Amino acid sequence: MATKHSSNSDDNLQQVAEYVEKPESQLKLMWETLRQNKAAVVGLFIIGLLVLIALTVWLSELMGLQILPYDPNYSDMSKSFIWPNAEHWFGTDQLGRDLFSRILDAAKISLSVGVAAVAISLSVGVILGAIAGYRGGKTDTAIMRLMDIMLAIPSILLAIAFMAALGKGLDKAIIAIGLVSIPEYARIVRGSVLSVKENDYVHAAKIIGNRTSGIIYKHILPNVISVIVVRATLGISSAVLDTAALGFLGLGVQPPFAEWGDMLGRARGFIFSAPYTLIFPGIAITITVLAFNLLGDGLRDALDPKSRIK
Repeated sequence: MATKHSSNSDDNLQQVAEYVEKPESQLKLMWETLRQNKAAVVGLFIIGLLVLIALTVWLSELMGLQILPYDPNYSDMSKSFIWPNAEHWFGTDQLGRDLFSRILDAAKISLSVGVAAVAISLSVGVILGAIAGYRGGKTDTAIMRLMDIMLAIPSILLAIAFMAALGKGLDKAIIAIGLVSIPEYARIVRGSVLSVKENDYVHAAKIIGNRTSGIIYKHILPNVISVIVVRATLGISSAVLDTAALGFLGLGVQPPFAEWGDMLGRARGFIFSAPYTLIFPGIAITITVLAFNLLGDGLRDALDPKSRIK
């Protein structure tokens, strides 16, 4: 009887083990959920294509190769305002530069600015939000009131103010866009930390004498990483829009380098005589922003256990 009872216990344990998911199966389940979201897959495909274009253009420039149909910065006034045709797929601008080559070349700038700006805002915002949520009290009040003041000002106006202080240029635009996005990450992380820090494992870490920094980075932040990933993905789309807005106002990338917002700003005077000079850069911005938004929504569902496929 004892042997039979032991055998039944082993069978029960084996059945239970079959239902216990391994850590790697969680990643597989998230990928399956993301893959079921057709819109997210389309967004991921577009982003992958843009990244491939940007990396290819950047590497070709480093090696001194010319893979684009035309030099994006070469102007030929004799070919200005040529409408789209077989030779110039997107036409040429007021300086005779090929728009198709410039739009492809601008992808590396828009994506690099978006990623770099999000890296700045993410790193600072996560630290401030985690400290505010974990410590609470006067520290929380001081940090969040500063974030509220920044949020009270429209992001583009605040970015323009930073640009006025820092000056024009790509590096200044990255810093300005990164700074204006800090409050969003700080508020999101703070709210997540407030709920996570009351869990038993956090209290246990305090009792055994773990340092505050260790508790935050080892026990709290790993449990709010999904929220951060989703917000960072959506934040890149906002950064691309802000980059285009600053470029449109002439505060971002400076000539002769190509950037979608700058192309729009310099072509706005030709909206009736050469509307294609605005249409194609505008489409590039729209598709890029839409792709990151679609992927962000898909990641939100994939990282939420309640929304995963069964």
